[in-house]
Amino acid sequence: MSTYEVRRSAVIPASANEIFPLVNSFREWTAWSPWESVDPGMDRRYFGPDTGVGAGYEWSGNRKAGSGTMEIVESVPDSTVKVRLQFTKPFKALNPTTFTFTSVPGGTEVQWRMTGENKGAAKIFAFFVNMDKMVGSDFERGLASLAGTVAARKKG
Repeated sequence: MSTYEVRRSAVIPASANEIFPLVNSFREWTAWSPWESVDPGMDRRYFGPDTGVGAGYEWSGNRKAGSGTMEIVESVPDSTVKVRLQFTKPFKALNPTTFTFTSVPGGTEVQWRMTGENKGAAKIFAFFVNMDKMVGSDFERGLASLAGTVAARKKG
């Protein structure tokens, strides 16, 4: 299959205005992103504004972390954050990523969705590895960590 989608969601017991800022700023991702611990020596660079449209993040790490850039391309307060995620290593890939925040009983449902297309070497890799299984567990860990970060900040 040449195109794929990875989607996970979780209900976080907090309002969207408590969660949204942690996603709308890449500087906040270090507190909850499941990939921050993959390579403690990873090089990071932020560019553009601190939050919202134009905010960007570039990383370069070990084989597991890879390298690439993320840039927020749409930001609707307490509702949606769309990210242009571009990998340069281990494979070149463009993966549009969207976070949505929906008020539900008990808090806010946060949905994390990434789409992509397997091309070149990545297409061969996809025959052996299911992207949903590979990345889905990372999304689940990230959403749990996001919930933990929100809870810790509410206490503090």
